[in-house]
Amino acid sequence: MVKTHSSWIKNIGLILFGNTLYALAVTAFILPNSLITGGTTGLALVFYHQFGIPVSIFVSVFNIAMFILGAIILGKSFALTTLISTFYFPFILGIFENVTMLQEVTNDRLLSAIYTGIIIGVSIGIVIKAGASTGGMDIPPLVLNKKFGISVSLSLYAFDFLILLAQMLFANKEQVLYGILLIMIYTVILDKVLIFGKSRMQVKIISNKYEEINTMILQHLDRGSTLIHAETGYRHDKRLVVLTIVSNRELTKLNNLVLSIDPQAFMIINQVNEVKGRGFTIDKSYE
Repeated sequence: MVKTHSSWIKNIGLILFGNTLYALAVTAFILPNSLITGGTTGLALVFYHQFGIPVSIFVSVFNIAMFILGAIILGKSFALTTLISTFYFPFILGIFENVTMLQEVTNDRLLSAIYTGIIIGVSIGIVIKAGASTGGMDIPPLVLNKKFGISVSLSLYAFDFLILLAQMLFANKEQVLYGILLIMIYTVILDKVLIFGKSRMQVKIISNKYEEINTMILQHLDRGSTLIHAETGYRHDKRLVVLTIVSNRELTKLNNLVLSIDPQAFMIINQVNEVKGRGFTIDKSYE
């Protein structure tokens, strides 16, 4: 119960931190340098330039509307995880908009686009890893996915593209190019953040000394293993393949130990984005 409570507090802190970073990127780089972007912020910029509606006010109203839509269609559990972002982001954005120092960081648009992409990618990644959503334009893709089975990433990119086109009403070609660069950067960074700390190395070892190698993995690396029945393609010899999952740091040690047992061992190594189960997401058991 204590662990669950501390985990809940940790996630709340991460959601607040992620939204604070997002608001910081908007006020320090996007608004002062007239950059354009996708998502709720990009839509807010359209209404700001066309109708003079302050970004923080539009974000507040739009986020609440999307929150209600998400709560009705996606359920109460979704609403609870998105509630903080829905109200906190426009609040902290409004505060940052009044801090003059944040609007004087840099006048270089390229530098601003790069840093904005990095910060937004990191911030959204932090919020998602905390089990929440940043709200706003994140919600329509989720609704479309539930109702019509449309890919979330596909509809998200489509919405961002349409929002960029809408901003051409007040933006020049150069701004659009910067906007595309910004979205590409935060998409790449977001993917990296989501798999950060979760990626592992999957290793398949083919050797006549599989028993020694298997014992070594269990005793020296304290990792689990699986023996897979296989047959060679040329001679049709029956043998067992040792399959194990290790961290990036353990890979070199595993490689050296395997070669010390059998210098002729055949190893297949590939990266996996995430591993779930005992020894990784569940505590080890030595029963």
